[in-house]
Amino acid sequence: MMSERALEAERDAIVAALTPVVDGLVATFGPVCEVVLHDYRNPDKSVVALAGSVTGRAVGGAMSEIGMRIVSRGDAAGDELNYVTRTQAGRTVKSSTMVLRDSTGTVFGALCVNLDVTAASEAHALLGALAGIGGTPAELPVTTFGDDIDSVVDAILDTHRHQPWGALDRAERLTLFRSLDDRGVFAVRRAIEQVATRLGISRASAYSYLSQARATTTDSDTGAE
Repeated sequence: MMSERALEAERDAIVAALTPVVDGLVATFGPVCEVVLHDYRNPDKSVVALAGSVTGRAVGGAMSEIGMRIVSRGDAAGDELNYVTRTQAGRTVKSSTMVLRDSTGTVFGALCVNLDVTAASEAHALLGALAGIGGTPAELPVTTFGDDIDSVVDAILDTHRHQPWGALDRAERLTLFRSLDDRGVFAVRRAIEQVATRLGISRASAYSYLSQARATTTDSDTGAE
């Protein structure tokens, strides 16, 4: 079995080998392409290489909402390929996120390719309208990108808070925590404190709701009564 030091060296080598690939892909696909190399060993500054500018991030920036979801799934995380989302600025982005694993199967990073297909989507809609076959486009989910973890967590919270905390009943509060957990928010260090502050509750209460939300999810998955 490899030592932890040897595994760290292996992970470093994988990141180093992929770094020039980032520039190569963007040079191939042009200005609508952005490629981001993440090292989740440092989630607050997971962006270790980047080329192109689609999501507005920079080297040294934090992982995105998608990264949070991958980290929360751990080694069970898989590649997420050819999905379409919308940035907070309204750009339509087609992406693929490929997880990085060491020789033990441990997930420690990801290579992400983002294509700004806004212009292509608008042209497609226009041609469909001219041909008389246009329909109402499906509403795309908004993906939160940011250069620091706190801003990403805040943006996710903003998409969930339609009522003040005091107006939610117990079931709604558990649903909120379950949804945040599903989106990987609580895989982030300090997130529980940030969520508690935003909701105006104690950290102990936040931990309690998270524990209850996870327990009810487990019961549902196993068919427990």
